[in-house]
Amino acid sequence: MKGKIGLEEHFALPDTMGGMPAGQANLGVLSQRLFDMFAMRIEEMDKYGMDMMILSLNSPAIQETYVAAKAVDLARRCNDHLAETITRYPARFRGFAALPMQDPDAATRELERCVKDLGFLGALVNGYSQIDSPSNAVYLDDKRYWPFWAKVEELNVPFYLHPRDPLPEWQQIYEGHPWLLAATWAFTVETATHALRLMCSGLFDQYPKLTLLLGHLGECIPHHIWRSQNRLDRDPRPKPFKRPLGDYLRENVYVTTSGNFFTPALVNCITVMGADRVMFSTDYPFESVGKAADWFDNIEMDEAVRQKIGRENALRLFSLK
Repeated sequence: MKGKIGLEEHFALPDTMGGMPAGQANLGVLSQRLFDMFAMRIEEMDKYGMDMMILSLNSPAIQETYVAAKAVDLARRCNDHLAETITRYPARFRGFAALPMQDPDAATRELERCVKDLGFLGALVNGYSQIDSPSNAVYLDDKRYWPFWAKVEELNVPFYLHPRDPLPEWQQIYEGHPWLLAATWAFTVETATHALRLMCSGLFDQYPKLTLLLGHLGECIPHHIWRSQNRLDRDPRPKPFKRPLGDYLRENVYVTTSGNFFTPALVNCITVMGADRVMFSTDYPFESVGKAADWFDNIEMDEAVRQKIGRENALRLFSLK
């Protein structure tokens, strides 16, 4: 399929490479591809039928910069760098803002600047943020962030919740098995739990027009949603949310194929959420554009559904021409 649009496609600056997860093969090549904004990236896009990448910063980057003033400065520099890239190739690249969630007011202002002044399509945040110290993790359902969420809803832009590893102090379950960290497993557990915290906080009741994006075919949530709700229905404790989790999943969440090129998982997401809620992505350069595209282009699928997932849903969600 030609004309594909990818939503989880990363870049980096030297200042954001410090917290990259261990276990990366060919780290030198990966770094080169993260820093390259044009030549190698566009070559891959052209070869495999991608019209556009919506670019976002690598992980954890801003979220691990626990001194708020430094996080604010770094986010602004990364966003300006991305805006310059988009200016040079506006037909091929768009952007998600990196945000200094260590300072909710500054994050709100930076999102508004990126959307209104730089033309970004939304934000991508790498999970929880470390605030004031490396060992203090704050999740996005915290009440300090609710004015920020009000601005996200007002701007009518999606928010992409991207993975990161749990704090080192919280990694005991992985001791002796470090290969289970990062994208192998820990990313999924961390991000799925974070997303469920948002659903269960009442956030989508307060701000019903919010749109949350999840990569990797939903971080396993679509596959587990029935069991979660089944237990919640039998739990007598009072809860701050008003609706079944499946309602939020189908009305406030989109998922992308980034880094999860497994046809049964895709079919299940379509079954649970509908084809209108699934979008193509690669997770470049952590995954190969060729691997993602060859898989997606050759799935046995109705061509109208392929066009929706590969292109049309993104055009509609972001009001792209």
